Amino acid sequence: MPELSETVSTGFANYYEQLRVNLHTWVASLTEEQFWKNPFPYGNSVGHLVLHLTGNLNYYIGAQIAQTGYERDRPREFAETKPPTKLEALADFDKAIEMVKATIRSQSSEDWSGAYSGSGVTCENRFAIVLDCAAHADHHIGQILNLARELVR
Repeated sequence: MPELSETVSTGFANYYEQLRVNLHTWVASLTEEQFWKNPFPYGNSVGHLVLHLTGNLNYYIGAQIAQTGYERDRPREFAETKPPTKLEALADFDKAIEMVKATIRSQSSEDWSGAYSGSGVTCENRFAIVLDCAAHADHHIGQILNLARELVR
């Protein structure tokens, strides 16, 4: 029978991979222009949400747990005036997901309950921030699904 930390790591890694697949599924039919266009007078474009998710994962899991040295510029995630291409943004998101999965797989039982701190969150341990980031990504990927449906109508 696997240890609890192995079960947690496998479950989280699989979930993050499914988030990656879902995101790619929803944006596959979008053109470059649609990817960066917001069809509503409020909110964000799909592209800016992808930049935001990438920054979120690179900061909360990458910089704070994996010690990658990533420095976040959160306002720029929503206001980037010279964005990367759709392909580049998705590749950066994929790299962030791979880093998250590797970091998750490297956690021991003690690591999961280890103290955590990061700007803007109240998560007290690594388990809580990995769960919080998964919920955050799922929320925004749901928004991306709705934006993509509206854009291709």
